[in-house]
Amino acid sequence: MLEAYRIHVAERAALNIPPKPLKAEQVAELVELLKNPPAGEADYLLDLISNRVPPGVDEAAYVKAGFLSAIVTGEASSPLIDKLSAIKLLGNMHGGYNIETLVSQLTDAELGAAAATELKHTLLVFEAFHDVAELAKSGNKNAKDVMQSWAEGEWFTSQPEVPESIKVSVFKVTGETNTDDLSPSPRAGHVQNDTRWTAAKGARRHWPDGSNPGAAGERPAGRTGWRCRWHRLLAQIRDQLRALVFRRGYGRCPE
Repeated sequence: MLEAYRIHVAERAALNIPPKPLKAEQVAELVELLKNPPAGEADYLLDLISNRVPPGVDEAAYVKAGFLSAIVTGEASSPLIDKLSAIKLLGNMHGGYNIETLVSQLTDAELGAAAATELKHTLLVFEAFHDVAELAKSGNKNAKDVMQSWAEGEWFTSQPEVPESIKVSVFKVTGETNTDDLSPSPRAGHVQNDTRWTAAKGARRHWPDGSNPGAAGERPAGRTGWRCRWHRLLAQIRDQLRALVFRRGYGRCPE
């Protein structure tokens, strides 16, 4: 798995785009490697579990949260991740499968304060909010701290201030363009959720060297021009039909 992912990282680097996050199957293999890490791979394994698994409720996140939760409860172990580290990694998952474990640890003498720290900057707790509220009402100090932190908006006020100015780059295309120019249609079937790859491949299809595609008023060769005109014509016909239906009193103008 490690070798295959390293090859994937290199291929994406050649396109100047970041690697895709790990899938659930890859995370499952990663978990086994973390339980018994190969020599010399410790740092790489920790980087993968920390930074290359999608947060939230992705299937890969479910596998990650399950493993880390098992470390917290003592059902699993890794020479690279202790219980406190597992709590911190759970706290970086933004919500979803990590919440139940973090809330349950608020009453733990050893890990309760750490769990509270992670929950303070986590907002996607859903129904677990009521569990924290009940613990606070029962006198649990860690739960009280979390509720107070949420009330004061520390998750927001602790963020870096917005800079006075932000510099950006604008990519200017002379002539006419639309999303067809940025979509590698023949190969888009399996990469529709991979926007970085789609943009890189689609843009290179029309502007392989990244240069100006043409003089003012020109556009890259292709069929996008007539497509745009065809879509505009269809939109005009649709608008006329809506207006006709509305004037004739056949009902509300359709959305």
